[in-house]
Amino acid sequence: MLVSYKWLQELIDIEHVSVDELADKLSRTGIEVEEVNRAADGLKKLVVGDVRECVPHANSDHLSVCQVDVGEEELYQIVCGAPNVAAGQKVIVALPGARIVDNIKIKKSKMRGEVSQGMICSLEELGFPEKVIPKAESDGIFVLPEEAKPGESIFPYLDMNNPIIELSVTPNRADALSMRGVAHEVGAIYRQKPHFEKVTLKEDLSKDIRDYLTVTVDSKEDTPNYRMRMIEGVKVKRSPLWLESRLMHEGIRPVNNIVDVTNYVLLLFGQPLHAFDYEALGSREILVRRAFENETLTTLDEVERKLGTESIVVTNGQEPVALAGVMGGYDSEITEKTTVVALEAASFDPSLTRKTATKHGLRSESSARFEKGINLGTIEEALDYAAMMIAELGEGTVIGGQLIGSETAPAEVAVTVSLDYINRVLGTSLSEDEVSEIFTALDFPFTVSDAVYTVDIPSRRWDIKIPADIVEEVARIYGYDRLPSTLPSGEALPGRLTRRQFLTRQMRHALEGAGLSEVISYALTTPEKATQFTLEELPTVALSSPMSVDHSVLRQSLASGMLDDIAYNQARKQLNNKFYEIGNIFISNGDHDLPEQREHLALAVSGLTEDRNWQGTQRLVNYYDLKGVVERVLNVLGVTNVRYHALTDLNEMHPGRTAGIYVGETLIGFVGQVHPVTAKSYDIKETYLAELDLARIFELEVPGIQFEEVSKYPAISRDIALLVHQDVTHEMLVETIKQNGGAYLKEVVLFDIFTGEKLGLDKKSMAYSLTFQNSEETLVDDVVNAAMNKIEKALVAEHQAEIR
Repeated sequence: MLVSYKWLQELIDIEHVSVDELADKLSRTGIEVEEVNRAADGLKKLVVGDVRECVPHANSDHLSVCQVDVGEEELYQIVCGAPNVAAGQKVIVALPGARIVDNIKIKKSKMRGEVSQGMICSLEELGFPEKVIPKAESDGIFVLPEEAKPGESIFPYLDMNNPIIELSVTPNRADALSMRGVAHEVGAIYRQKPHFEKVTLKEDLSKDIRDYLTVTVDSKEDTPNYRMRMIEGVKVKRSPLWLESRLMHEGIRPVNNIVDVTNYVLLLFGQPLHAFDYEALGSREILVRRAFENETLTTLDEVERKLGTESIVVTNGQEPVALAGVMGGYDSEITEKTTVVALEAASFDPSLTRKTATKHGLRSESSARFEKGINLGTIEEALDYAAMMIAELGEGTVIGGQLIGSETAPAEVAVTVSLDYINRVLGTSLSEDEVSEIFTALDFPFTVSDAVYTVDIPSRRWDIKIPADIVEEVARIYGYDRLPSTLPSGEALPGRLTRRQFLTRQMRHALEGAGLSEVISYALTTPEKATQFTLEELPTVALSSPMSVDHSVLRQSLASGMLDDIAYNQARKQLNNKFYEIGNIFISNGDHDLPEQREHLALAVSGLTEDRNWQGTQRLVNYYDLKGVVERVLNVLGVTNVRYHALTDLNEMHPGRTAGIYVGETLIGFVGQVHPVTAKSYDIKETYLAELDLARIFELEVPGIQFEEVSKYPAISRDIALLVHQDVTHEMLVETIKQNGGAYLKEVVLFDIFTGEKLGLDKKSMAYSLTFQNSEETLVDDVVNAAMNKIEKALVAEHQAEIR
């Protein structure tokens, strides 16, 4: 919410309060101030200019040479490229030496042979965002009213010296989404009562609105309040500069005097309004109902939208003319030909408004307020105020009476709370007089008996319902910084990490020591990605009302998020990526139970093993690089008896370069290359991925890392070379060697693999180094020779190996 300090001063007497002090006070009482902006900061030497003469530039087909009166004795010659510049206009002039947006300095210069003594400016060049500049002048200069005096500073005309306070309003404080709501808040802080202009609506009682229109509301639950007034004989034209400036500083683009009034009242009351061209409605009937399935409406942005039954529409009895609470219809919008205005003020079901706005991507100032709630007590007052302004600025007449399709009075809320409860919750010792003074400052009517308050909640504060809300109000106005503070009492006990916490920390150290960086991915993803890279089919957990399809289902694997991270980095030319993530996956436990959360670890590597350097050649990461990291993690966790088996049924992974990771017979994860088709869908280069089910690992009875004394007896090493069939895997050979190697076999290391035509297309040679050691005495050759003989026989018998 953008709050004009000057406008606020019109509603409450705070001339003695600096804007910085006010911002600090608001933040301290619970409505955070993001920043305070002054549009004139950094700008200088900007004045009103009167274009006396404007002729085409002799050497250009789009430039004009203007003679401009800037309040000095001689006219300034300025070359201007704006298409809408013309003689007789009052314009914004940056004199030589002026500073405009982005600290650009204006100098006297020549443009295609013609001297230019300054610059005729657009609003964008003064720092106004393009989205708030009137459309008629968005591609050119801004034309000032005729009464502007040449040579005077432009800042007062455009209200640019007026500080704008940007509030970060939480959902429960939607009352602060209006100037009147903010005025009440400031009044409570400075113990003042806001003063609001009384509405004096002049109606033409010789005419009755019921002769022009009827209003029917199909469902009071969908539309608790709906009322209309009509103004005839209006002239649609540009709004006065004070209104345009006020709207632009509040972040709203001026359109015309009718639409601008509805936006002005929206900001003042927090009450959204909509103005229809009565003649364009196509009937004398207004019917508010649910949209039919696949019914269409062309909205003000000229987009035809297909509606559904979750939307409320305003119709002319047959066809929709507005998407209720969100956007009006194109066919009934206010145009220069409009002479009769039908003005709507209403309240709509917040959830239906949110669903409609989200479905069509039409979040607006109006829909935001309907979603969070509006003050039901000021709907009629806001409607009358707007009708009065339209009649005044549009030179029209308000037709007598108003139409009421539905009416719901604000609920009468009275909250009872004791002084003892307030002090007990806040840790204070406030007196009855102090608390009563705070309720008076808040303008909350109350009665007190035996130190028990009964507080009547005004309709503008529909967020207050229970005693805890009252306590919060007392704390805010009393001052959070004044509440007493105490240190926790009790004995300090030594703490330690649980086994799981300790192992997780050690695992992070190991991964970061291996050169991987931690990433954190979204837990919410698409329905398709949620079930990718899963080793078993499990029910998913979907949100009942997601913000978008891209974040609608909870993940069942970390892998898809890792690939999104790889894609994000590679798209920005960061090609060498080594990532890890420790996070939860989610498994449905049924419609009414919370989902099961299981901790997983995911690793992803892509690109080169290391950056270019003078010491060696570069190479791409491969399967074995990532497998080595996985083994490092498993060693840290103390996991033994690990086996790797080819995994071919994981569709997102390469079937020939992926292995399932087993501890005994338990599958705990996978490691391998992302399938090229999957990599293409993520738009990434060759990538290797691993994922471990940490929850399952922690459930295993893992002995942990075992330490033993370094043996003082020497070890004996023997090498063995085998010629085996291509289908025989390394793991099969190692398992056979270990089963037959005896108690003194300590280590088996593969140190060579050779394939070639000389061996045969279906053969390969594999060479292993075997280490034997007895920790209690010196090992003799006879024992080692016997073990080697047994190993060789087993290899020949089980794998038809040829000992070389």
